[in-house]
Amino acid sequence: MDSLISNYIVVVCISGVLNALLALIAYYKKTDFTGINAFIISSVASAIYTFGFALELSGDTLREIGFWVKVEYLGMPYIAPSSLLMVMHFVGLDRLIKTKLLTFLYSIPVLSTLLVWTNDYHHLFYRSMYLREGTPTPMVDIVMGPWYIVQGSVTFGCLLAGMFLMLWQWNKMKRIYRRQMVTILIGQFLPALGAFLYLMNKTPYGMDPVPVIMSVTSTLYIWAILSRGMLTAAPIARENLFESMRDGVLVTDRYDMLIDYNRAAAEMLEGLDTSSIGRPLAQLFLPAGAEAVQYVMHSDPLEREERELAWKKVDGMNYYQIRSSPVTKQDGQLAGRMIMLIDVTERTLLQERLKVLATTDSLTGIYNRMHFMELSRQLLAEQAETGMDVSVILLDIDFFKNINDRHGHQFGDMALRHISAVCERHLREQDIFGRYGGEEFVLCLPDTDLDEAAQLAEEIRADIAASPFYALSGPIHVTASFGVADSSRPGISLEELLSEADHALYTSKRSGRNAVHTSNGGGISAFVPH
Repeated sequence: MDSLISNYIVVVCISGVLNALLALIAYYKKTDFTGINAFIISSVASAIYTFGFALELSGDTLREIGFWVKVEYLGMPYIAPSSLLMVMHFVGLDRLIKTKLLTFLYSIPVLSTLLVWTNDYHHLFYRSMYLREGTPTPMVDIVMGPWYIVQGSVTFGCLLAGMFLMLWQWNKMKRIYRRQMVTILIGQFLPALGAFLYLMNKTPYGMDPVPVIMSVTSTLYIWAILSRGMLTAAPIARENLFESMRDGVLVTDRYDMLIDYNRAAAEMLEGLDTSSIGRPLAQLFLPAGAEAVQYVMHSDPLEREERELAWKKVDGMNYYQIRSSPVTKQDGQLAGRMIMLIDVTERTLLQERLKVLATTDSLTGIYNRMHFMELSRQLLAEQAETGMDVSVILLDIDFFKNINDRHGHQFGDMALRHISAVCERHLREQDIFGRYGGEEFVLCLPDTDLDEAAQLAEEIRADIAASPFYALSGPIHVTASFGVADSSRPGISLEELLSEADHALYTSKRSGRNAVHTSNGGGISAFVPH
């Protein structure tokens, strides 16, 4: 036997082994790829075909060679239809795979197998088969029958259809999936090219090169499965799921460079487009403000993390819940991380509105009594540790009932808002101001002694007296009475402090109103400005 033929047989046998190994790997691989069965059938059929071809080359007689040709057709006709079905699953067209399509694709190969094995009785597949002259080892030549042409057309049609579907979906496929697509394209194109050259009689000794080519494609498939995650899921189907998610998803490599994103993320992050691929995550988060950048710079890619970020946008402020989780390779090494962006703006704004409703007075917009008491207790607790002075001012609008009775309740409400606005002109950022109830207001002043608080109360009193508010009938003058107390006594509670201020307030009322009185715990006295 010629050494070229011997080498050819060795390579073909290796190809058969690789295809059998490929079928085993695919069979035992845990995967959600719906086209895995078609891939296994294609691999098994390829193994049968290549082993049969190797034995055909080793045959010595026409009868022996003819038998191994029949064995080849137990596998060869099923390769292309199975490959097409696998491609359809890969590109997300599995919904088109119905019983009618399966019947059409596999009925012709089944008929071809039957016709090859019974060809001596009808010669529909081969008109004749004879030994070729001038070859270093016995080889057969054939005269094509009508069904040979049918089977060849189906084979080429399936391979070309598979390649067309792959190219059709090329632009729809994200870059990270295109390596798998290239692998499958090569696996479709090279055998088709080899079969074409064989039919055109452009191969050495007229030998079929496809089994040898399959050693290359099967090696490529094995490499792609083991190292590139091929056949883990249908990328187009996965892509459709990825793109249909309402939440934004960003995928980065281990250096925090963006490698993928979905449509929702592009809508949530201003300026995110295909040109952003390969850019640092911190750069993409920069327009969102310092809080977003700080998150990227200080978060650990190895840790699962969840937090809420304020996100600056051109049309206002949004709030995103960020969920980060590491992405690892099969060997456990870090490959990058996936960041999910969930728009919680409505929820956050609703929570803020509910918080406002729970803590503020709806008429004046200042703290309500409950929240004032809560904050003031915290302030007194801090005062107990630091020794700073805390003072309280209570004020009550004079003759408020007369405003309601004479002008109507809407003007009473206007008076309450007016007093609130006047008071706020005199307050510091750290002062606590609330509506105590009805026409009463209360201030809690940190780091302020009794004399300073009384002086502030006097300034507010004078401002109120000098600042009428206006109705259609003209200006409405309002005055208020004040009571002031401080926490200079050790261990005094907020309730005791307010009680002392309340007594001082009613002393102002009894003394003619529009006045300020102070309580030092031992007695009440009128405040005289100085």
